[in-house]
Amino acid sequence: MSHAIATPGAIDADEDMIPGLDLGPYLAGEKGALEKLAADMRHVCENIGFFYIKNHGVDQRVVDRAFAASRRFHELPLERKKEIPLDMNNVGYMPVNASMQRHSKVETARKPNYNASFFCKRDRTPDDPDVIAGKPFRGLNQWPRDLPGFREDVVAYTVEAEKLGMKLLPVVARALGLPGDHFVPFFNPAQFSLRMLHYPPRDEAEPEQFGTGAHTDGGFLTLLVQNGVGGLQIRRTDGVWLNAPVLPGRFLVNSGDIMRRWTNDRFLSTPHRVLNTSGVERYSMAFFFDPHLDRVLECLPGCSGPDNPPRYAPTTYGDYLTEFLNANYFNRNKAAAPS
Repeated sequence: MSHAIATPGAIDADEDMIPGLDLGPYLAGEKGALEKLAADMRHVCENIGFFYIKNHGVDQRVVDRAFAASRRFHELPLERKKEIPLDMNNVGYMPVNASMQRHSKVETARKPNYNASFFCKRDRTPDDPDVIAGKPFRGLNQWPRDLPGFREDVVAYTVEAEKLGMKLLPVVARALGLPGDHFVPFFNPAQFSLRMLHYPPRDEAEPEQFGTGAHTDGGFLTLLVQNGVGGLQIRRTDGVWLNAPVLPGRFLVNSGDIMRRWTNDRFLSTPHRVLNTSGVERYSMAFFFDPHLDRVLECLPGCSGPDNPPRYAPTTYGDYLTEFLNANYFNRNKAAAPS
């Protein structure tokens, strides 16, 4: 069940405001389906930056088990969760009020984010060469003790979400007029992060207590699922905030800052925020699907020209991610803490 949000400055979105894309014909291999889907994605990413997808192929049972795992974890005593604090690889537990969009270019954040989160990345083993080498963001995940089935259900979800991200790559490529396999070398393998969020009900006496303050995502694509309770708000290019509905069985997808940078600002990175005014607990899962950390990203072919030179210097995603996390997470930069 979706809960309405009565918030000044935001209006309820309809399907024209946040379009839906049907992956079914494309995944079934129907003739012309990829080009049609790519054209639809091009329009959405150039004008809105958010879209729903249906018939995506992810088993709802896997999604449901992951949500159940998230609830089990967040219901643990705080002392138990603090046994795995968020580390420099940005995996582990982050309690309420432990992050802040201080460096957001959207709005000035005055309060920390009123959510708690569990983060994990690709689940590696101690003998993984990247683990042994101590490469940033490629270490071991931190898993809670004595929570049977948690790790298995979470990893199963990341496997399915990564498969979905990989299936979207040819669509993004064709949307940009590139060969369908253009992004394969950049996502071999992909870098990803799963954030399992818990939003307590907002204190109505705190008008600036956002679950997540206004921001743009730092990566390529974000795949979001919400468990029945609304709260996400999206800002249109005209400055109007929209309440994004919860549509069962669908992912809400948005392009992020690396996508915008890579396309020379052709594709949007749309501001959004979360305000949980439902009066009940809210859970969501954000899967950040990104390029390999060591790949050099420079302006994509077809996204620049004589009158539109590249706006950004080449960078690796690893360097960009480090800068982004240092700016927004207290565990990495104490100067980012609220004063």
